[in-house]
Amino acid sequence: MIVRRITAHDEDEFLELARASTGLHHPWMSLPVTSEEFRAYLARFDDPRSAEGLLVCVRETGAIAGNININSIIRGRFQCGSLGYAAFAPTAGQGYLSDGLRLVLRHAFEELRLHRLEANIQPGNHASRRLVERHGFRYEGCSPEMLFIDGAWRDHERWAMTATMMGIVQASPHPTLPLR
Repeated sequence: MIVRRITAHDEDEFLELARASTGLHHPWMSLPVTSEEFRAYLARFDDPRSAEGLLVCVRETGAIAGNININSIIRGRFQCGSLGYAAFAPTAGQGYLSDGLRLVLRHAFEELRLHRLEANIQPGNHASRRLVERHGFRYEGCSPEMLFIDGAWRDHERWAMTATMMGIVQASPHPTLPLR
């Protein structure tokens, strides 16, 4: 399993997989299904200081199995990002997204030097909850009407992981972290 940044060259494969996966993703989320939507989606990751769009790919074939984004990166005292992720239907349930998440956690805490990642999950999304539980995220509570999804403001459970929880001690803090 490898994780790499999404690029414009991924458009055709990504859109085909997103269209094939709408039943798997609904009502929890939606991904771009048109070229225009894909370009707007890709533009969200133009500044890697605020968000990273990553693809989980099968090492042997390079085929895209899922995506994991680190959104809303906030530096300074917070050093936090928000995770968004989705498996694609053709390879869902084969452990690829879980393997990819393990790699993304290491990337976020070791390379990006974030301290905390949050995953906000709708209460009925059991597959997503199982994924973060498997990786040791802790449940922190419910945020009513947190995100606008599928035409309405939806409640979300807040799950979090810190570098400390993974046993990662950063050699040096991110330069935006204040001394005190």
